Amino acid sequence: MGGTSTEKLVIKNKRLDGRKLNEMRKLSIKAGIIPNADGSAELALGETKVIAAVYGPREVLPKHLQKQDRAYLECIYDMASFSTPERNRPGPSRRSVEISKVITEGLAPAIFLEKYPKTKIDIYLEITNANAGTRCAAMTAAAVALADAGIEMRDLVASIASGKVDGQLALDLAQKEDNFGEADVPIAVMPRTKEITLLQMDGDLTKEELQKIIQMNLKACDEIYKVQKQALKNSYKGASKNGE
Repeated sequence: MGGTSTEKLVIKNKRLDGRKLNEMRKLSIKAGIIPNADGSAELALGETKVIAAVYGPREVLPKHLQKQDRAYLECIYDMASFSTPERNRPGPSRRSVEISKVITEGLAPAIFLEKYPKTKIDIYLEITNANAGTRCAAMTAAAVALADAGIEMRDLVASIASGKVDGQLALDLAQKEDNFGEADVPIAVMPRTKEITLLQMDGDLTKEELQKIIQMNLKACDEIYKVQKQALKNSYKGASKNGE
């Protein structure tokens, strides 16, 4: 965030990829894509692609992590070494550990963890292609994978990041906008109640601009929610047909 670019990122209210300022990248989600996982999902948001796999509730190992009154939730966010133009070093980085923690905290309020005491729920998130918005895409995919695993939830979690580019507010930043924009605001929400489970800000915004971006993000999350629910319906229909 906050680099300098001589290239204009918004020209006549159109962005470099042809989108309007309030337009999200094309979103597609498939649920139930990994047969050996308890739940899974594949998500593409423009060129950003992520695979989510959920295992559990299952035995907690090592035992000292076991919680008596609820499930122990752990997310592992990882960027494949081929996911960016500069080849990533395999294994967890400080950034991936931090994002794993942020995603865990963003998903936890939506899950009835108290219904699964003394167990563990593992969420593995693999970014296979990165073009900005990876933490939000991963969280959106993880929520679908959790529901696909049959884990009881208060609601799905939908997530998106918007920001400020060339002095204008823009929905769902792409890579150049994220790198050279003036601000970035990722959000995660339970759409039915509008309860925000994650809100971060990087860069400078006025109070009014922040309020506008939050409203822009919440509106986009309603659209994401529809795609999430449709992915689960499609997976359920597919499972029903296979069971016939």
